[in-house]
Amino acid sequence: MKTKMLVKYFYLGITFITLTCGSIHAQDRDFGGLNRYAQENKNITVSAKPVKVVFMGNSITEGWVNCHPAFFTDNGYVGRGISGQTSSQFLLRFREDVIKLSPLLVVINAGTNDVAENTGSYNEEYTFGNIMSMVELAEVHKIKVILTSTLPAASFGWNPSIKDAKAKIASLNARIKAYAHEHKIPYVDYYAKMVYGDNGALNPKYTKDGVHPTAEGYDVMEALIKEAIDKVL
Repeated sequence: MKTKMLVKYFYLGITFITLTCGSIHAQDRDFGGLNRYAQENKNITVSAKPVKVVFMGNSITEGWVNCHPAFFTDNGYVGRGISGQTSSQFLLRFREDVIKLSPLLVVINAGTNDVAENTGSYNEEYTFGNIMSMVELAEVHKIKVILTSTLPAASFGWNPSIKDAKAKIASLNARIKAYAHEHKIPYVDYYAKMVYGDNGALNPKYTKDGVHPTAEGYDVMEALIKEAIDKVL
């Protein structure tokens, strides 16, 4: 009897340790990426330097800052893109990377990694809901919003199992555009200016991998978004 009880307690102890270690490990992962810009955000708030516009996005936004840094520094824009992130992760860090910086305006570009299923199966309702939630949070804090289309992509090199990217991106963009129109939010259509071919690909003039813009691609985007920002502000 004592042996059975000891064995029982032994396995209970192992289970407790496993669950505890698992929880600690999960907490260390920073799924939302809140630490990515933590120091830069702190520097901005401490300096009390006004932020004109925050660009919220994924690697397309992060690459934009790296490729054309002057576009951001010269115009008082701040890039808050994190490679690989989906809209749910944007929403998790929206307070830290947007609201606390008190910008006049936020530009939201989401959807690419959702469709690519970076954090799970794609569900348009969830992605669209995340975008709406970011808009609502911005409006509560008196931050103006510009919504942008998801960029065209026929496929994703890191997830070749996605065969219907064109249809999913087109559907999401139509929904974002309709929502923007209904709520009188400016909408910038990168897609229409950058799509190429019947498969909904990103124009090869503007990309090397079919997903991320080159410097020439960012030139196209800059002309479109700068005009929209100037109208809003």
